[in-house]
Amino acid sequence: MANRPLIYAANWKMNHGPAAACAFLERFLGLTSPEPGRALWFFPPAVSLAAVSQAARARPDIVVGAQNIHWEPNGAFTGEVSISMVQEAGATAALVGHSERRHLFGETDDQVARKTAAALNAGVTPLLCVGETLAEREGGRTEQVILRQLAPLLERVAADDWARLVVAYEPVWAIGTGRTATPDDAAQVHELIRFTIGRRGVPGRVRILYGGSVNPGNVLALLARPELDGVLVGGASLDADGWAELVGAG
Repeated sequence: MANRPLIYAANWKMNHGPAAACAFLERFLGLTSPEPGRALWFFPPAVSLAAVSQAARARPDIVVGAQNIHWEPNGAFTGEVSISMVQEAGATAALVGHSERRHLFGETDDQVARKTAAALNAGVTPLLCVGETLAEREGGRTEQVILRQLAPLLERVAADDWARLVVAYEPVWAIGTGRTATPDDAAQVHELIRFTIGRRGVPGRVRILYGGSVNPGNVLALLARPELDGVLVGGASLDADGWAELVGAG
């Protein structure tokens, strides 16, 4: 595991405005130091992007990303943000297709694919999220859902471009519920994703993270599986001391 680069991605969701974000970073940076083979990704709310980017400017191990982007460069899309806007605020990555965007705001698989392609074209690294609901899992449809979500991406993203994006498997039933996929569960779906992508001629290893109720008590067991290249964390990333502990535990 020590030789495998790992990503620890913090999704703050609708938490931490600019002042709180700055206070978090001041504390977190004092608790951590850059480590070989480890990258720390932060996805703050849009209003805090510039503050986080500025606060983390001296840490080369930190990547700052947007929680959402639109595929169009501008236009009549009230409430949306364009890729150039988040880049101007300091973002070099973007969450795409998070389950809350899909299930609460109605994003379709095709829209997720359009956002992913637009981000790649602009030089922004997409962190592409896929995953099934509890009903889909209990119905034995996990593989079917993952393949459906990947299908439009495989049509829009060129084989060579997959090396420039990161995938996150986030089972919806495990997000914020305290229920975590076992390391075996996660590894099995990661293998499915890699096999599906590899069949389309994608060269090399695509980085895949796991997300869903990750905490300091389970992160080591999850990352011990070679199929996992890191974690995408929500609630456990909102406290600076707790996030530093989780990163250290992994």
